[in-house]
Amino acid sequence: MRLYDAHNHLQDERLRPWLPGILASLPELGVTCAVVNGTREEDWEAVARLARAHAWIKPSFGLHPWHVKTRSPCWRDALLRYLTAFPDAGVGEIGLDRWISDPDIPAQDEVFREQMSIAHDLDRPVSIHCLRAWGALEKTLARGPIPRRGFLLHSYGGPMEMVPTFVALGARFSLSPYFSHERKLRQAATFAAVPIDRLLAESDAPDMRPPDALNRYVLRGEDGSLLNHPANLLVSYQQLAKIWGKPIETISARIEENFLCFFGAGASSTSAA
Repeated sequence: MRLYDAHNHLQDERLRPWLPGILASLPELGVTCAVVNGTREEDWEAVARLARAHAWIKPSFGLHPWHVKTRSPCWRDALLRYLTAFPDAGVGEIGLDRWISDPDIPAQDEVFREQMSIAHDLDRPVSIHCLRAWGALEKTLARGPIPRRGFLLHSYGGPMEMVPTFVALGARFSLSPYFSHERKLRQAATFAAVPIDRLLAESDAPDMRPPDALNRYVLRGEDGSLLNHPANLLVSYQQLAKIWGKPIETISARIEENFLCFFGAGASSTSAA
């Protein structure tokens, strides 16, 4: 069974001590392709290094709403350099977030729209983060532009009622292992309303770990905190199979088709940014 991780952060410093072992083990566990998402200018080069070293890693470069306030005046030029160096790279993680303390929504919206415009012009896949800003996100997306291939709402936590609206705008939806927690089962059920050709799975490692009972790959940070091992991607597949009442092999085949349609099958460029 081939597994496809639509969203993770393997460049995260919390994974650094265990990264060589993780990178060696994931292909052995069936992970055929993984999209590694940058979140700010400072980590884009780490994403690029991973993509240069591992053909099964697809990079994505974006300015996350949590880091909009600390962006440099040259952030857009830097983003374009990486996207030019990696012709198959995505744009992400980007988005809107009202959950953080003192959010600057106008600045977030400006940066988000700029990155959506870049993704549209370059025809790149987009990975979108949203917390407590679903109405604002809908309005911004409705104004466009949107890439021809649409966009991914990663670890979708919005209301079921908004699924048709986002589908009409071009959305795909990925489920993370965190939705296997008892308190998140209602949110997980939202994925039953997602058209099956729009489903994707993600690990979102090192965050969004599954409940302990399902966590076969226990990973602790240097400070002792529990982290989400990217191999827990399999939990997302199992949860989607349960939600849809289908064999995991059927769901896996469908996700593979969806992933390749959205992200493409090509390996990343290894040129320098």
